[in-house]
Amino acid sequence: MKRTNLKKADAGIQKGLHVVEPQKAPKTKPYSDIDLNNWKLYSHIKTGTLWEFDSRDKSNGHSYDYHGNYIPQIATQLYERFTKKNDIVLDMFLGSGTSAIEALNMDRRCVGVELQQNVVDYVSKKFTPKQLVKNVNIICGDSSSEDIKLRIQDRLKIMGRDFAQFLVLHPPYDDIIKFSENARDLSNCESTEEFYDMFSLVAKNGYEMLEKGRFAALIIGDKYSNSKFVPLGFECMKRMEEAGFVCKATIVKNITGNEKAKGKTANLWRYRALAGGFYIFEHEYIMIFQKV
Repeated sequence: MKRTNLKKADAGIQKGLHVVEPQKAPKTKPYSDIDLNNWKLYSHIKTGTLWEFDSRDKSNGHSYDYHGNYIPQIATQLYERFTKKNDIVLDMFLGSGTSAIEALNMDRRCVGVELQQNVVDYVSKKFTPKQLVKNVNIICGDSSSEDIKLRIQDRLKIMGRDFAQFLVLHPPYDDIIKFSENARDLSNCESTEEFYDMFSLVAKNGYEMLEKGRFAALIIGDKYSNSKFVPLGFECMKRMEEAGFVCKATIVKNITGNEKAKGKTANLWRYRALAGGFYIFEHEYIMIFQKV
């Protein structure tokens, strides 16, 4: 009987009849919902190391209300590539809440650490009381401290997880922008070496709070100081590796059109560059790491 049915199916194919093929089960990685059987459907996901965006996304709850926050498109790209629905994103420098807002937009969750209580209060107003219980947990604390790990663990347990599934680190770019008067603020370090030392503590804490096999993103730029180029990005990369991470990629992203400070003084900066023998920053880095 089985052989007869097979013959009939073959005959149907030969006569041009439509035969429905069995659908393949989704092929996904442990850290992503991307179906690799249908990889051509994900042309919107960037896989190159040069990212260019014309402007900042100001829709779906996002706004440029806090100087120094990263553009939401970065979170969109990273979350779809390296997280699954209901995963928890841990942001050790939450700031104005870009990571948390986009996590909710994409059916993810977020635990964020922010040093300043006034910023925590301000950002909390962007979410409903229900969201602040179920989907977003904001901790007012020092990301470089030892006790912050216990506080993060408590929030993760409330959300039903032992570890976070993705880590975001967007620290101050040393002392370029002063964010507060708090001595524990990385933008107030007395030297760049102190900045590196404090960042190392944050990277170590983030590493310990991240699930094994999952990914982290460091968003960072460089600076000039005393007429010298200071490679903050690559020095912070070293600190991430010292914490235990393996570097997977270094992405260069344009910052043209995403800054407030230099827009009206472009000619002045051009003059300074010509006079000082340096080049004006038009990029920052998105460095991808994995906890193996």
